Amino acid sequence: MSDITAEFVATMMLVLLGNGVCANVNLKKTKGHDSGWIVIATGWGLAVAFAAYLANTVSGAHLNPAVSIAFAVLGEMTWTKAALYSAAQMGGAVTGAVLVWLAYLPHWKETDDVGAIRGSFCNSPAIPNPAANLTTEAIGTFVLMLGVLGILTDDNLTPHIKTAIGPALVGLIVWLIGLSLGGPTGYAINPARDLGPRIAHAFLPIPTRGDSEWKHAWIFVVGPIIGAVAAALFYKAVWGS
Repeated sequence: MSDITAEFVATMMLVLLGNGVCANVNLKKTKGHDSGWIVIATGWGLAVAFAAYLANTVSGAHLNPAVSIAFAVLGEMTWTKAALYSAAQMGGAVTGAVLVWLAYLPHWKETDDVGAIRGSFCNSPAIPNPAANLTTEAIGTFVLMLGVLGILTDDNLTPHIKTAIGPALVGLIVWLIGLSLGGPTGYAINPARDLGPRIAHAFLPIPTRGDSEWKHAWIFVVGPIIGAVAAALFYKAVWGS
């Protein structure tokens, strides 16, 4: 399997399982309806770990255009490769969202809350405030990127151990971000995670679909990129590598 294919498949699984837990909690008449934020945060953390294990030894498991861009800024990959990774991640995210729609097919018509339906696909600020929401997304992604760069190092983990438990540690970082910083915006911290499913939400035949809230979409693209690049530059300046 090529690295581009790995990014596509792993991001597809990330969104299938991550948005799947959102649908399980949000949609009516599911077994997990109204089970709460802890379930969502835990599900997303486990989804990240699962997806990262799938692609880890093939592509490095970026699963996130902001991460790929940050590595390009550091010179760890070419801009062409970062663009190809980002395209694969976006395609995987759209496909994963379609699979969530299929998995919960009978439940969309049972749910009349357009916010719950939209929240099963993409993010929406709890209190709309573009500057504050952008800042939250940037901070959350800064934590994610700094964790990836600062924790998954040869000084902390031998190469074998890093391969064995690195994806699980990234899942724990995402779980922590969700619990600590996820409240204001739902912590997309990944342009593909929000934009791909938002595109799917816009074209899928969902009863009472409502607005896809494109007015907020840029926040979940720009914020994570700012945060990831800032973390990469901060890490290089402080750690010197």
